[in-house]
Amino acid sequence: MSHRLTTCTFCGVGCGVYLETIGNEIAGTYPSMSHPANHGRICVRGWHVHEVASSPDRLHQPMIKRNGKLEPAGWDEAFDYVAGRLHEIRDKHGPDSIGFLNSARCANEDSYLLQKFARAVIGTNNVDQGTSLFRTNSVKVLMDMLGVPAATNSIGELMNSQVIVVSGIDLGQQLPTIGGWVIRAKLAGAKLLAIDSRRHRVTESADLFLQIRPGTEVFLYGAMAKVIVDRGMMNQNFIKSRCTNYDRFLSHIESFDILLAAERCGVPAELIEQAAIMYAQAASAMILYSTGAEASGVEPIQSMVNMTLLTGNLGKPGAGIMPLAEHNNLQGGCDMGMLPDYLPGYQSVKDAQAHARFERLWEAKVPSDPGLETGVMLGSKGRIRAMWLDRHNPVVSATFCDAKTAMESMEFIVLQNLFMTRTAEMAHVILPVVAFGEEQVSFTSTERRIQLAKKVVEPPPGLCSAWQQVAQVANRLGANWKYTNSADVMKEIGRAVPFYEGASYENLAREYGRQWPCTNDRPLGTSFLFEEARPHRPFRFVPVQKPAHHVDTAPAEFPFKLTFGHSLYYWHQNALIQHSETLKREYRILLLDYPDGFVEINPADADALRIRDGMKIRLVSGSGTAVTAARLTEEVRKGVVYVPYFLQDIAKQLLGHVKTESHVGTKAIWVRIEKP
Repeated sequence: MSHRLTTCTFCGVGCGVYLETIGNEIAGTYPSMSHPANHGRICVRGWHVHEVASSPDRLHQPMIKRNGKLEPAGWDEAFDYVAGRLHEIRDKHGPDSIGFLNSARCANEDSYLLQKFARAVIGTNNVDQGTSLFRTNSVKVLMDMLGVPAATNSIGELMNSQVIVVSGIDLGQQLPTIGGWVIRAKLAGAKLLAIDSRRHRVTESADLFLQIRPGTEVFLYGAMAKVIVDRGMMNQNFIKSRCTNYDRFLSHIESFDILLAAERCGVPAELIEQAAIMYAQAASAMILYSTGAEASGVEPIQSMVNMTLLTGNLGKPGAGIMPLAEHNNLQGGCDMGMLPDYLPGYQSVKDAQAHARFERLWEAKVPSDPGLETGVMLGSKGRIRAMWLDRHNPVVSATFCDAKTAMESMEFIVLQNLFMTRTAEMAHVILPVVAFGEEQVSFTSTERRIQLAKKVVEPPPGLCSAWQQVAQVANRLGANWKYTNSADVMKEIGRAVPFYEGASYENLAREYGRQWPCTNDRPLGTSFLFEEARPHRPFRFVPVQKPAHHVDTAPAEFPFKLTFGHSLYYWHQNALIQHSETLKREYRILLLDYPDGFVEINPADADALRIRDGMKIRLVSGSGTAVTAARLTEEVRKGVVYVPYFLQDIAKQLLGHVKTESHVGTKAIWVRIEKP
């Protein structure tokens, strides 16, 4: 029996765990007591992450579809077939007829080589991380306003925060380890401000909870900024020395109507004023947000960054803004260039210097036109003729576009995965990959910590890493890639991504990885992020969106507003959880009571309609109807119907012909509730 320190690969926290092995099997998982991200604590997913590798449902050999049926094949046959079909489709329809999507669960090495393959071998920028349709909002806003497309602080710095703002994320369910940090910081004296359209476990501990109407975050943060300006609580020294565009921001905020914003948000103006004063008076304040805020568009994120700049909450311990990634390598995939308009290191595909540098590095022509995002690739039938998917299951996860219909029209689909999924059933070739603990690769957590996930057991015979499979196909298409191991890939990443320069495997093996930006001689990380790494780059204010005088009220025939979100209910469809017996039981508890799924309704609304918990109801919108079950809970506001993301059919039936993510959070969707 032995124990090896590695990194949990379930979510973006990047907890340190020890894997216990007996022979060539992983038998258990234990938390690291000294790892800076978790300090001896892990969630239920982390405790059982090892169960996935031993699932009897794992795929062990390639599959090729013949006469409509997937059949076993040899590795060379599969690689040759993939290379041949991609070559044919590229020659016939052009390189932009091929799309590449990976999951935020893919390692840095996998993501880097997949986007390199797309750009340098196929010749397209059609690359994206399909896991989060809204992720690019954060990248673009933070790059534009701060120059850093990621969290500005370490997770542990929450203990230095005097005020912590938790906006639009259920930490207790989505990122429990960070939720624990927030509660411990509160117990140590920090004030907790929760902002959400739903009530959840962390909001119950908040000093102040603003339960806003869905999709109104931008007005709330604009009103808070207005209060800070009116009371003269800005950090003028920080603004004058480090920021630009403040005068334009100020000219917009001075005419901002707080009372109208409060009406739009559905919370008293007095509470908004109290929240603004709490935040502005803190010597160090941190804002945490995730997909709940991102789904509403770029404006709420811009408003949060404006608040951070207005009060000077950057560049000091416990002060900053943290976009929280639910998936373990969402940050790393973006860093590696799995974005349609950014090369590795967030260098624009249109930047001539960056373009020339990558052509020299890769010794190949690189396209300069931005590629297609996930929603376009999967939302426009016939535009993409072939697709490469790495551990992505869009038939399940791409709720707001009809991925299944789009994929049915494609000539060729290759999928890399551990298991058979609903998307795998549509693939023409399946390439099985290794599991957690069977390879040495790197991941980058939500706090920008680059860490090694170490190899502790040998994979089943014949299986290899996803990046090795990409290299096999690339070389069959004329590339000359000579990576002997994953460390070679990371060395090239260090040359491609400046802030990964010091992220060699030798450096990552010391202590607990390295936070970027890091160099070869020493780690820079959080405390140097702004002062040393970007000392001369000014931060930029963006004018806030003002609430219109016409309040978005419910039509008489459709009195309830529909809102969509992840919360707890996202996880039960996760492919890894479905193949861990313990986690499958844990995350299907609610579905024992609601086997066909549910939507959430406030008990007061249900009482007025004489609806009981678990009763079948019909939701009727202006463009469709859907039948589901009602779950009564005070977690949602009165006048709101909450639809978990796993209810794809419900969303599509209600939205009718409108199936794009632009409808989620940014536009009001009104429904009425009937008894079927």
